[in-house]
Amino acid sequence: MKVVSLKAQTVQKDMQPLDVILKILEARYNISFSYADSNIEDKKAWLPEDHLSLEDALSFLKTDTELDFEILDNRFVVIKKNEVETSPGTFKTQRLEEIIVTNYLTSGISKLNDGSITIKPETFGILPGLIEPDVLQTIQALPGVLSIDETVSNINVRGGTHDQNLLLWDGIKMYQSGHFFGLISAFNPYTTTSVNVSKNGTSAKYGDGVSSIIDMQLSNTLDGEFKAGAGFNLINADAFAKIPLSNKTELQLSARRSVTDLLVTPTYDQYFKRIFQDSDLSSTSNNSISKNEDFYFYDVAVKFLYDITKKDRVRFHFLNINNDLNYQEQSTVNNQSDALNSKLSQQNLAGGITYTKDWSDYLSTTSQVYVSNYDLDATNYDVTNNQRLIQENEVYDGSAKFEINYKPNSQFKMDGGYQFIEVGISNLEDVNNPVFRSYIKEVIRSHAVYGETSLLSNNAKTKLKFGTRLNYFKKFDLFLVEPRLSFSHRFLNDFRFEVLGEIKSQTTSQIIDLQNDFLGIEKRRWILSNNKDIPVIKSKQASIGLHYNKNRLLISAETFIKKVDGITSRSQGFQNQYQFIKATGNYTIKGFDFLINKQFNDIFNAWLSYSYHKNDYLFNNLNNGTPFPNNADVRHTLAISGAYTIQDFKLALGLNWHSGKPTTLPINSTNGTINYESPNSSNLDDYLRADVSATYAFNISDRSRATIGASIWNITNKKNIINTYYTSNNQDIINKVENMSLGITPNISLRVLF
Repeated sequence: MKVVSLKAQTVQKDMQPLDVILKILEARYNISFSYADSNIEDKKAWLPEDHLSLEDALSFLKTDTELDFEILDNRFVVIKKNEVETSPGTFKTQRLEEIIVTNYLTSGISKLNDGSITIKPETFGILPGLIEPDVLQTIQALPGVLSIDETVSNINVRGGTHDQNLLLWDGIKMYQSGHFFGLISAFNPYTTTSVNVSKNGTSAKYGDGVSSIIDMQLSNTLDGEFKAGAGFNLINADAFAKIPLSNKTELQLSARRSVTDLLVTPTYDQYFKRIFQDSDLSSTSNNSISKNEDFYFYDVAVKFLYDITKKDRVRFHFLNINNDLNYQEQSTVNNQSDALNSKLSQQNLAGGITYTKDWSDYLSTTSQVYVSNYDLDATNYDVTNNQRLIQENEVYDGSAKFEINYKPNSQFKMDGGYQFIEVGISNLEDVNNPVFRSYIKEVIRSHAVYGETSLLSNNAKTKLKFGTRLNYFKKFDLFLVEPRLSFSHRFLNDFRFEVLGEIKSQTTSQIIDLQNDFLGIEKRRWILSNNKDIPVIKSKQASIGLHYNKNRLLISAETFIKKVDGITSRSQGFQNQYQFIKATGNYTIKGFDFLINKQFNDIFNAWLSYSYHKNDYLFNNLNNGTPFPNNADVRHTLAISGAYTIQDFKLALGLNWHSGKPTTLPINSTNGTINYESPNSSNLDDYLRADVSATYAFNISDRSRATIGASIWNITNKKNIINTYYTSNNQDIINKVENMSLGITPNISLRVLF
């Protein structure tokens, strides 16, 4: 390669961050860069002139950055550290994890060659309705991912229920996903460096999660630079910091707290109406009123990094997520006034230690021990009936895992490992009038071993990853074999063919016993399989995809079939004739996901996604053993969005539509019992929502930068019905209850980065 003179770059005022330059070059030369984040952090360079060839441009960057740029073919470029500066134990072989699509929807969202999606909040662009990179709101923009009730605590991935998603925070399983009882992600995006989302073809190292894997990772490398930021919006305020303590240690801190108990805002008003519209706070009798509600949430995350040597690294993790609600119920009976406090608290505490050892440039091991504890606790006073109800749902999850990674070269990789998991779940219900107490606790211990191999062809056109996970559940003497497969092949330079498949299982699930459980706010409670009336849930899934990517045009199509066995009727949230029936069965979903995304220069990009899913239940003891539509059977989903970026200003506008979810209409009521039509034989009205958001960034000083943002969710204030059910009184009069979506919801934000 020839050396290009620096004189051609003297017209530029300043060097630019390398990640910014890479995005420009990807668009200019229709290529894709693959690299480890740590290799380009804090690297700056001059932008090569646009008349240069690709080889000359890369040669120029090599001079500026002291990095190596390897062209695999005319499409992919691998960035590696110069062999001279690479210290022992830090060899990177990132070719196996190459990015095949950048800016999948917006900047910061990429598709990898194993079928998974990676989201990087630090480089996140903008999505309609979002002014901050909310992790669990962002993934709902992906094809095949939907939340029927607009919450992050009820995300349906290819028709599955939310409890069938495995949520990992730095490798630790989480049982709580939302603040404000589901309207806000419980995970701070500003300390999360990457989120890996897998809908199929999951790595064998993952257990659980028969619907999807959502793996959130914090920064894991020392960069020796202090970074901090703070911000607020009309719901919460937060701050974070990365603090180098020495050349071997670093402390990462983040904290967020709601301002809802200090300041009443239009956003809070809309959130309050949405969450509490069908709860004890909104349903009051003539002589009883609920008032003086006190609600707040917070989360605190701490990570301590210690590089003992260049080859030995220890990481400590801690996370506390909390929601707390108190309200006073006042009643006047026989001219006497009485008031009692009801409360609801929800908390997920997690802690862990991870140790990584690099035995050579090619062999490393990782060990992790963690504990995750979830507690949902409610005390509900019914003053009129002189009744007190205590409910508690607690989950204890402890795990120890060991992993071996072998990477002899950039085309071959082997992983293997062992994991021990102990999960204990308890449920308490205590009533004083009439006196009743029930306490049930179940414990399951499991052992798992897995192995996986990844292969990449020399020209980087073909990627194959296959593995198997073996699970043994001692309590049931049950042995499960779970193969996983991911295959992709690029042909005609711009097309990629993809095949994914997996078999998975899980022993935890959520159920709804009564609609007024936990004050009618957080109705779902965790339970464990007993391999009898609550089976171990098992899934099988296969998909085929075809993707076209050229000249900033992406066209992606994927068809799939998934079957999940061992579900219970109690876990599906029936509100019809099956509400109190206990049965086990399965669901089968067949579908098609489509995405087209076009980028126009570096200023405007637009995308359209469409999904068709047909999702049916089959319970042998329900509906005469005939299949009927799943509660999450949303046949058609359409999203149209556009984003405009010019320098530091970003604007996004989007439209979301989907067909109405299934519902069961009543026929009549007899002695207080409602007679229904066939289950899920009708549908709610179609759902339609338009959102807009905008941000503007500017420098405050040489070392600090600020961003202001504004968004409006549901700008047309469309009254969408997201759920309907029916009740009957003693006169056999049927009452219709409708749950409404969020109305027009504005939000503003201000962030400062140091």
